Amino acid sequence: MAVIENSKVTIVGAGSVGSSTAYAALIRGSARHVALYDIATEKVEAEVLDLAHGTQFTGSSDIIGGSDLSVVEGSHVVVITAGAKQNPGQTRIELAGVNAGIMKKMMPQLLEAAPEAIYVIVTNPCDVLTVLAQEATGLPPERIFASGTVLDTSRLRWKLAERAGVSTGSVHAYIVGEHGDTEFPLWSRATIGTVPILDWVTPTGDRMSAAELDQIAVDVRDAAYKVIQGKGATNYAIGLSSARIIEAILHDEHAVMPVSAVLRDFHGVDGVALSVPSVVSATGAHPVRETQFASHELDLFHRSAEALREVADSLRS
Repeated sequence: MAVIENSKVTIVGAGSVGSSTAYAALIRGSARHVALYDIATEKVEAEVLDLAHGTQFTGSSDIIGGSDLSVVEGSHVVVITAGAKQNPGQTRIELAGVNAGIMKKMMPQLLEAAPEAIYVIVTNPCDVLTVLAQEATGLPPERIFASGTVLDTSRLRWKLAERAGVSTGSVHAYIVGEHGDTEFPLWSRATIGTVPILDWVTPTGDRMSAAELDQIAVDVRDAAYKVIQGKGATNYAIGLSSARIIEAILHDEHAVMPVSAVLRDFHGVDGVALSVPSVVSATGAHPVRETQFASHELDLFHRSAEALREVADSLRS
């Protein structure tokens, strides 16, 4: 596959996450055409107008949108952000019931409008919704996947870079598993440059301890709750990370990113969507099957899978 010419991305949902994704995609030039779709006519038209007024300053991308499903037609990528948002004190799993209903109704309509598109699910809880959406559409798992822990991984790298005194691009570490309470860092494979994380000497002359890394993992896991508590939603960073995923697909980058597709016999996990390092390109997301886990990390991975399986099963019944 080559870079997609005249590329189009449609973002479904004109709330804070969807609008921030459209804004990030415009500024970064992620796609030639950016579209915003929402059933709330007045809201989506206002967001599109506000974004369109700034296109003199954003390069060659244009923006359209509205509440008619025809907005979605011709999309190469469809990013789904529509759904009820996470309230302060509410877990992503508590959102599941409401958003599962929205997803089941919406997916067949979107698929009819854009049958060839790759679908990226950002709506939370994104892993569970990906399983239900994949079942509802029958799409191959590589063509419908969640943004997963791409944002969590960015949060992790930011904290580690700050402590290590290096740029975030020099930190090679991943959060894997559920995008939520059972996620965890793959510490056994984490490096700064080529140096294992515990061996790195920081600018203050010390090394990070295992206990410190554990605390960083907790801070990363709970970061969204902190942001939601203070401002009501997380939108900028998820908008940027979604734009980054869009680019990896449209530019056929074969970039390794921890997105969440329904796994097929991946280290003993089957039929559940969990984030693992995956090659993201114009054909979609393909889990890197050679990813190595330490034995305790594999236990955590299976625990994450079990937690999500229970939620998915409860939503099917």
